[in-house]
Amino acid sequence: MATTNGTDIVAMIRQQHTMIRQLFDGVQQAAPSEREEAFVPLGRLLAVHETAEEEIVYPSLRDTASDVVEARKAEEDEAKKAIADLEKTDPASDEFATKLAAIRQAVEAHAEQEEATVLPLLAAEKDPERRDKMASAFATAEKMAPTHAHAGAPESAAGNMLVGPFVAMADKVRDAIHDARRS
Repeated sequence: MATTNGTDIVAMIRQQHTMIRQLFDGVQQAAPSEREEAFVPLGRLLAVHETAEEEIVYPSLRDTASDVVEARKAEEDEAKKAIADLEKTDPASDEFATKLAAIRQAVEAHAEQEEATVLPLLAAEKDPERRDKMASAFATAEKMAPTHAHAGAPESAAGNMLVGPFVAMADKVRDAIHDARRS
């Protein structure tokens, strides 16, 4: 999804949050018949972004900020369930638009909480070289992550690393079929 290009983890997450907001704009501005196509990159980015945070970011803060980590993980779990439900909804329907708006509100509130709580902790606790290494690990985790939200997906780093690659493989086949049908 993203490459680090010398970017530390704090900057990388901020950049992705900006990209997520822009992708939400694109889906919400799309005509009903074009929503599915506009949603694909957003859904994929949300899935890999959240998995990488669960594998790389949250474990690094568990000892010093477990309350913050648990709150953000709970938000992500709710978002995964809502996005998995949204993917079963007809993108051209009013129901999709309503659910998307609710998900956007929750995702943006989550991003704001991360920017206010998690990112300052990362910046304060980790030296610049460590943050660069975390960004590289984050990018690698995204490459191995599922590309769709799964309501029953594990929330832990260990669970994601154990189950994630197999789910990601299935998701990538699903994506390839979807992309081939669109070509």
